Amino acid sequence: MTLPRSQLICPSSTPNYHCIGRCVRRAFLCGEDALTGKDYSHRKGWVLARLALLAEVFTIELCAYAVMSNHYHLVLHINHDKALSLSHDEVISRWGRLFRVPDMVKCWQNSQTVAAQNEQVEKLLALWRQRLCDVSWYMRCLNEHIARQANIEDGCKGRFWEGRFKSQAILDKEGLLACMIYVDLNPLRASLVATPEESADVSIHQRLVESSAPQPEADHPWLLPFARSADPEPDCLPYTLQDYLLLLDWTGRVRRSDKRGAIAADEPPILSRLGIERRSFLSNLALKQLSRGTVIGLVTGASAFARLTSRQSVRGGLLRPS
Repeated sequence: MTLPRSQLICPSSTPNYHCIGRCVRRAFLCGEDALTGKDYSHRKGWVLARLALLAEVFTIELCAYAVMSNHYHLVLHINHDKALSLSHDEVISRWGRLFRVPDMVKCWQNSQTVAAQNEQVEKLLALWRQRLCDVSWYMRCLNEHIARQANIEDGCKGRFWEGRFKSQAILDKEGLLACMIYVDLNPLRASLVATPEESADVSIHQRLVESSAPQPEADHPWLLPFARSADPEPDCLPYTLQDYLLLLDWTGRVRRSDKRGAIAADEPPILSRLGIERRSFLSNLALKQLSRGTVIGLVTGASAFARLTSRQSVRGGLLRPS
């Protein structure tokens, strides 16, 4: 049964969400069509360029991404406090990068409006501010743009994406970690690459490129950075890059049947630190397992999220604590 978006996204409960967009009509988002032989790899650039622009407009930050041949994965973080801290002029400037700003708003900026118009403008700015941290508007601005470009290139009309994007609430930092690993390992699970870092279509590849660049923050500032130490930091992921790479490599080796090595004796420090049970973590990272249901995270947080979204229960990739 299709659920309303209000029961899938609840920013007051969790700011993190896993979103999936999938093509229809056998359309290719990025890659080579085996039937026609046409290469659509350039469309990956469309997606990444749009994500970079949306990062400058919305107060929604990107934790991880994977662009596959006919679908993509995004792990998003809603920064509601940042949206509230924006000035009126910043809201207008950000919104104007994607949509036309009404003349009345421009007159308001120049103090050329009367009291009744001022009230209308303030209501409009409040609406724009709310939309700048809205996942549905973020996904709309991504999907509509890519669909229009693809339809022009394909010389056709109609839907390019499925009717709705799929979203899963990520309930806690354990679920966030599991979801990011799942997304970064997508090409590996599809046997497209031998190691995660070989794929240019996932966020971990981009992070490795950034970390080796002289000024990494200048290339792709739309990726939410990892913490620089084990201590919690604001506006950062709750893990260090070194710990994440250890866990990514370990998980990839365990799940690959054609790899002899398995780091079973020495578990990564992040597992024991977060208290995740190893078998539960691996079973939920199995192919297509984590993408099922509407939530990702520890079992202990599922009931609270169900109550906040007016449901009796929720299902999804739930991790058991150790």
